[in-house]
Amino acid sequence: MDKIYTGDPDAAIPIARRLQEQSPSHPLGFILEGEALWWKRYCHACDVKYGIVESWRHGKDPGDEAYLALADKAIRLSQARLAQTDTAEMRVYAGIGWALKARLYSVRGENRNVARAGVNARSEMLRALDLDPEMGDATAALGLYNYYVDTLPGIVRVLRFFMGIPGGDKQKGVQQMKEGMTHGVLLAVDIRFALARGLRQYDEKYQEALDVAEPLGERYPQNAIFQLLLGNLNTELGRRERAAVHFRAALSDAVPDEACAGRVREIANSFLNSPN
Repeated sequence: MDKIYTGDPDAAIPIARRLQEQSPSHPLGFILEGEALWWKRYCHACDVKYGIVESWRHGKDPGDEAYLALADKAIRLSQARLAQTDTAEMRVYAGIGWALKARLYSVRGENRNVARAGVNARSEMLRALDLDPEMGDATAALGLYNYYVDTLPGIVRVLRFFMGIPGGDKQKGVQQMKEGMTHGVLLAVDIRFALARGLRQYDEKYQEALDVAEPLGERYPQNAIFQLLLGNLNTELGRRERAAVHFRAALSDAVPDEACAGRVREIANSFLNSPN
């Protein structure tokens, strides 16, 4: 996981595959490879719109099917174990499998698929907390669901009418995400990153978002995506000199994925060269 979050998901993939070979009936290795592929996919989709760095580039990617196959594999293996013994751990793994699918569908703009996968992830995480109320990763995932379902009412109203989607609670979601990023294991970094982006994009709470995001840059200064987020937030707060430090850091970070490196250079330079 540290390989992923230091900005080198390609180095994490062989490690995840060795874990798959050692424990082929366990979902964790497949989840970790999916997580590594997700960060590559997210970076490839990044662009600047409305002054916000985000995965704006919707559409399918040649690697999507392999990614979805990993998520499906993790779900199947989790379900096979759950058929023998119902445990909070396996519920979380199954829920993360569905969450991996939801994230990809979101980048592709497939709202119905996002909703379907999100509801399935929610069900697994609720059951995980029934079995173990201290399961931080389940709390984190439920917080993400509650936040976004309550934050995107236009889309959700339509989908709820057709699909019966459970409602959310934005404030509760924020609390759960903060708890999850502190006590979670597999999802702590993802949830911190997601909360900072949400507070920036949907609530325009730039200082609060920066407070959430700064530990990412401190722990993983080599991650260009985290540096772009920090630069973006400082730009919104009018701190151009501080923002420039983060954008230059993003440019100096070694990004092994060539397509991701290209996106980082274009985005960082667009801010550094902006006259405003």
